[in-house]
Amino acid sequence: MKNEKLKILVFNVNWLGDVLFSIIAIKLLKRIYPDAYISCIVPPSCRQIIEGHPAIDEVITYDDKGKQKSLLAKLKFARLLRIKKFDKVFLFHRSFTRALIVFVAGIPERIGYYTRKRFYLLTSAIKAPDANKIHRADYYMYLVKHYEHYQKDTVFEIDFFIPKEAKIFVNDMLQKEGIKGDDFIIVLNPGGNWLQKRWPRENFSVLASVLMRDYDAKIVLSGSQNDRVIGEEIANLSGFNLVNLCGRMDLKQLAALMQRANIVISGDSGPLHLALSVGARAIGIFGPTSVSVTGPYNVKTPNILQKDLDCVIPCYRQGCSDMRCMKAVTVDDVVEKVREIITENTR
Repeated sequence: MKNEKLKILVFNVNWLGDVLFSIIAIKLLKRIYPDAYISCIVPPSCRQIIEGHPAIDEVITYDDKGKQKSLLAKLKFARLLRIKKFDKVFLFHRSFTRALIVFVAGIPERIGYYTRKRFYLLTSAIKAPDANKIHRADYYMYLVKHYEHYQKDTVFEIDFFIPKEAKIFVNDMLQKEGIKGDDFIIVLNPGGNWLQKRWPRENFSVLASVLMRDYDAKIVLSGSQNDRVIGEEIANLSGFNLVNLCGRMDLKQLAALMQRANIVISGDSGPLHLALSVGARAIGIFGPTSVSVTGPYNVKTPNILQKDLDCVIPCYRQGCSDMRCMKAVTVDDVVEKVREIITENTR
């Protein structure tokens, strides 16, 4: 029976933006099985992305670079899953190791995309759609739809839940930095999980200068602890007093900051999609990645800047030296997009 009480496990992916995209598929599972108990496995760095989401009953962390790195630790993790007695698992991650873990855990139904290395560990190995021709959110949802023979049209939004404490924290932090409630705040997010997706820091510094001069904006830099040095360099190059909050907030607080901001400007990264998930007006600067694959999902007015060059997109050449696709987007391009958003908002 479709609506019987089930325990469903989702073994998710490792990347912030993709975990956000996967929420669509999890919401579909909740629609198909409204009474099911749904658990989701994510790395510790992504826990807050799904924590508190109404479609998810339990968050389990799996750290294959830390706590679960050794074979013994992986076996212990499989034993933990066995104790929980899940009825079925959806493997959004394509790894062999994760398929082996749920096999050892004895979960009766194991659904994932077919690969030559792991198909025999799955009870349903589904042929994947071309990952370069479908949006990542639809890629994860396809697995659920195909297995469940779900034919109805689905329109879901990616949502993120911000606790009240995170909003209070951000308001207090901004106040301490001299930013008042009616100030015009623009958040710049200069980081990215690989170098080729990052807009040059020199561009960010010039952009910050122009926005402060022309729009009297308060510029806040966001990012992880690893981005703190980049933030300091951008602030120093700009010649203005920027607020560098890189490494000073968790994901819930970062989402609260972006929701509080008037505009967020970022490359193709998890924080860009986090901003969009909380309804922020965001500008995405895209280069080697495809907007149709990892761009805004089900967003009414996506503000995307990407130049049409003679490169093949998406491009995963992480050894690319000139990064011309990112450099092709100029400071003037971004300023013009900011002007458009402000004009639209004042109508």
